[in-house]
Amino acid sequence: MDIDTILDDIFQLPEESKNALKLGINEIKYPKGHILLNAGKVESTLYFIKKGIVRAYVDENDSEITFWFGKEGQTALSMKSYVEEQKGYETIELLEDCELYELKKEHLQQLFETDINIANWGRKFAEQELIKTEERLISRQFRNATDRYLELMKYHPELIQRIQLGHIASYLGITQVSLSRIRAELK
Repeated sequence: MDIDTILDDIFQLPEESKNALKLGINEIKYPKGHILLNAGKVESTLYFIKKGIVRAYVDENDSEITFWFGKEGQTALSMKSYVEEQKGYETIELLEDCELYELKKEHLQQLFETDINIANWGRKFAEQELIKTEERLISRQFRNATDRYLELMKYHPELIQRIQLGHIASYLGITQVSLSRIRAELK
């Protein structure tokens, strides 16, 4: 997915503003298994996923708990670092070889102060991330594992094919054995 499409999906910018934003964006590639962001660190880079799949997880009692998957067109970042400049709680790992666009927060902050269109783009970005987080929280709190799995199949069927079942089970808050049982019942 190209950077123009990704930026426009957040908020349509005038061409001059978009070009100013793109001046701070670099294209990079990392292999599967690369840790993009580390828990316990203040991260100053935002990543837009051009190609590939990533997951965000936390270590809890020597167990990795996946709470988010990102795919083409989405953004990978530590919101705590982005908003509060504090250490993030999540680790973001690449589940496939990835092509990414990176944007340093410092460049973005400078543009927020000088270009109202980019400031509005940043506001829309934060609003969209808040809604996604709220939807994940509601799903986790009020739906059982089978319903969450059906929701994942309905809205993101490509993830089922591209992500290890262990990560999907972790995302659903169940064991891999329970996930296998759910999948068998649904067939």
